[in-house]
Amino acid sequence: MKAFVIFAFVVALIVVAAGFVLGLAFSSPEDRRAIQASAVVAFVVQLFAFTIARSVPTRSFFTGWVIGIALRFVALVGFAIVAVKMLGMPAPAALLSLVTFFFITTLVEPKLLTL
Repeated sequence: MKAFVIFAFVVALIVVAAGFVLGLAFSSPEDRRAIQASAVVAFVVQLFAFTIARSVPTRSFFTGWVIGIALRFVALVGFAIVAVKMLGMPAPAALLSLVTFFFITTLVEPKLLTL
C-alpha cells in the first residue's frame, strides 16, 4: 500500500509538472483542455498498470509489466479515437501530452515497484 501511495504522489507530481511545461507550448484553451484530459487518463491508467504489475508474482514480473505496457497502448488508441475523433480535441496537444505523461511516469515505475 505504501508503494502505491508513493507512486500515486510521484505520478501526480510528474503529470502536473509536465502538464505545465506542455501548457507553455500548447496555449489555446482547447489545447489546455486536451492536456488536462490527457493528465486524468494518464493518472488513472498508470495507477491501474502499477497495481497490475505489483499484483503478479515476482517470477512473473515481466508478464505484469507487458500487460501494463499493453494497457497503456490500448488507452492511447482509445483516447485517440474518443478524445480526438469523437470529442474533437486538438490531436497534437491531446496525444503528445498523453504519450509524454506515459513515458515519463513509466520511467519511474520500476524503481517504485521494488518498494
